[in-house]
Amino acid sequence: MNMRRMLAAVLAATMAVSLMAGCGGSPAPSSGSTGGSGSTGSSGGSDAPAKTFTVGMECNYAPFNWTQVEGDEYSVALESAGYAGGYDVMMAKALADKMGATLVIKKLAWEGLEPAVTSGEIDAIIAGMTATPERQENADFTTPYYESEMVCIVRADDALAGATSLADFTGKNVQGQQNTIYDDIIDQIPGVNHMTPLASYPLMVLALQNGEADALTAELPVATGVVTSNPNLAIVQFEAGKGFEADTTVSIAVKKGNTELLNAVQAALDTIDSDTRTQWMTDAVSRQPANG
Repeated sequence: MNMRRMLAAVLAATMAVSLMAGCGGSPAPSSGSTGGSGSTGSSGGSDAPAKTFTVGMECNYAPFNWTQVEGDEYSVALESAGYAGGYDVMMAKALADKMGATLVIKKLAWEGLEPAVTSGEIDAIIAGMTATPERQENADFTTPYYESEMVCIVRADDALAGATSLADFTGKNVQGQQNTIYDDIIDQIPGVNHMTPLASYPLMVLALQNGEADALTAELPVATGVVTSNPNLAIVQFEAGKGFEADTTVSIAVKKGNTELLNAVQAALDTIDSDTRTQWMTDAVSRQPANG
């Protein structure tokens, strides 16, 4: 009996060691780009790792994206403070849902977005970004998810509110946003005083309101949101053939060479029809904060 008990104890110990090795022998999945639907993280014991889709945006470029104090059904909580809202957030939420991933939004300065997607800090940029040839050298882009037209914003009581062509802005102080097409197109205005660009659109609006700038360049939905929040400003839409020549499409950027993720995002984007995209922009303009 003692020998049997001893053999049983040895057998039990051996089985326990085997079970422990089976549970701990393989490392847990580490965070990183999966290529298909963003990053992986521990699922807390579920059958498969939880997927996250980490998106970068300024959260300061209404109606495409903004920061708000309180959350709602359209917003996503930020890690630091507040919530991200806007058209880009609605798009990101829809794409994450279609890819079966949890959405994470990182608030980053405009100039930090491309380095962040290159380094893998974020999976994608959804921030009203145009796929220029220069940007395509460093990132891969989906087809456009929104298209607009280029306009100017002026003070409502200025004679420029009645402008119809770029020539009307000759000799005027015109300002755009740093490192964007808004700044690049200003030199299409003959004899313009091309002001030093600013880092964010709210700063530009202040410059216009205090008289430092005579006009700001903008895409129509951005201009609509600005004027909705600032009734003392007005939008100038140009007559056909008398306005800016510019690519006003915006696309989603992912890390250069990450074809699997690009294809997954594109496939999800293709399921969202143009009427839905247009309605989302209308809704975003109506919801944006007064200081957005």
